[in-house]
Amino acid sequence: MESWGPMLRALLSGPGRRGGTRGWAFRSGQPHLPLAGLSSATELVNHWTGVFEKRGIPEARESSEYIVAHVLGAKTFQSLRPALRTQPLSPQQLQCIQELSSCRLQRMPVQYILGEWDFKGLSLKMAPPVFIPRPETEELVEWVLEEVVQRPRVEGAQDGPLILEVGCGSGAIALSLLSQLPESRVIAVDKGEAAISLTHENAQRLRLQDRIWMVPLDVTLEGSWTHLLPWGPVDLVVSNPPYVFHQDMEQLAPEIRRNIFLEVDPRQPELVSRWLQSRPDLDLQLVAVRRDFCGRPRFLHIRRSGP
Repeated sequence: MESWGPMLRALLSGPGRRGGTRGWAFRSGQPHLPLAGLSSATELVNHWTGVFEKRGIPEARESSEYIVAHVLGAKTFQSLRPALRTQPLSPQQLQCIQELSSCRLQRMPVQYILGEWDFKGLSLKMAPPVFIPRPETEELVEWVLEEVVQRPRVEGAQDGPLILEVGCGSGAIALSLLSQLPESRVIAVDKGEAAISLTHENAQRLRLQDRIWMVPLDVTLEGSWTHLLPWGPVDLVVSNPPYVFHQDMEQLAPEIRRNIFLEVDPRQPELVSRWLQSRPDLDLQLVAVRRDFCGRPRFLHIRRSGP
């Protein structure tokens, strides 16, 4: 397991971050906008869509629909019964919608405003400063599931795969894999206490806490991987790192046991391919690059090429 350390440290030590989850400017004293004559859910959605568009808020209609639906106790606006969309809202509901919409005007992500988000059919709690999983990350989970299902079963083996996730965040990837692979187990590591706590809470909400171990660990520190040795060898590593590659990647150790699946910036696959070709001593092979639903090269599968 120690052999994964340098590569993942390189992934996590670059200067960039996944965008769009921490950079809002929160300002107090947001003025309450006049809502005279507005009373139904549909009217509120139209009103706040217009306000968001004028203020340059991305996904203006989707944001307003999620907020209104949330206040009315639904996941989506489309799931509301037609009667609920047109009947008058209570003063408390109107006030709540206005307060949540004011947060959106301050560029707070909808996921944080609602306090939860669905990922692969799982309802996960979301809270800052933990990163919000991207929609493309569901495709990374799908790819890992495909590979696990296709892998030949070892005769006499009773347990499912032992999976290591580096940078667990909200637990979206780890818990999705656990829910789809009933015999699997996951070691989830993250250097952030908030992420470890949130993953633990989500695991309990989904009753998956018995098959996941949360380990507070900064994998960018030399020797940090020794803390994971008691669990023994893992079958695969999966990571959606919050930092991008830089040109001077650290040297990889040559002893690689299984597979690694990564979600990366679309500019990275070519960089990784060239770097691995320049280091034949590592016995590592870029097996496949998979595109996301927007057609961008987003996911990498790397494995040991030697015996």
